[in-house]
Amino acid sequence: MEIFLANAGLQLLMMVVLWIVSVIRRDASIIDPWWSIGFLLITANTVVMTGLTPGKLLLLTLVGIWAIRLCLHLLVRSIGKPEDVRYTAFRERYGPDRYWWFSFFQVFLLQGTLVLIVSAPLQWAASASGPDEVSAFDIAGATLFLIGFVFEAVGDWQLTKFRRDPSKMGQVLDTGLWGLTRHPNYFGDSVLWWGFWICTLDLGLEGLLTIYAPALMTFLLIRVSGVRMLDAQLARTRAGYAEYMKRTPGFIPGVHWP
Repeated sequence: MEIFLANAGLQLLMMVVLWIVSVIRRDASIIDPWWSIGFLLITANTVVMTGLTPGKLLLLTLVGIWAIRLCLHLLVRSIGKPEDVRYTAFRERYGPDRYWWFSFFQVFLLQGTLVLIVSAPLQWAASASGPDEVSAFDIAGATLFLIGFVFEAVGDWQLTKFRRDPSKMGQVLDTGLWGLTRHPNYFGDSVLWWGFWICTLDLGLEGLLTIYAPALMTFLLIRVSGVRMLDAQLARTRAGYAEYMKRTPGFIPGVHWP
């Protein structure tokens, strides 16, 4: 409980600081790049409070690679751009006179809470007692993480390269990983979270019970802020995307759904 409360306080402090900056800049979308850093802070703080072991070092390294890469990618992508249209729509809906304080609850406190919930496998694995050597579950989890990380990082790189090519303006990226799934970055993010969960399985039933965390992350990526929302938007606004949806799996490569 002490570790959880410390992590909750750390996450709250981070969200308050980000919220204040967002109010000054009138840009709530600054939360997006720092989402992943919240997981890194929680994992690192848990390790500091419980002591470093070989298993924790592997976990912290994996979380650090994922969190820093994603944060930098989103930061670079946001340079010179206005507030994300999702948050602008909320700002218009609730009114600019009250959205400055409403956003604290709707955006920052909500996402901070989600970080605490989804990070359960990380908190549990990072609080393991010694000697906590690197186990077969750790190796399996790290392997799955690497598969997911490749899908996410390479998918982001391919999309960035495609968008920077003037000759591709208005077209649909359907090559590389984007020919295997319409959302390789979302798929990869889901897979690496299942990898994190597998790293907890050498800790017994308690680790197994944190399965709700990767399941929730996968649900969010598919149903809430990821696949379904983006597909609906692009099908309306991008020529050829509806046809792309018919021939390309929406999430898992090789698996089509209605």
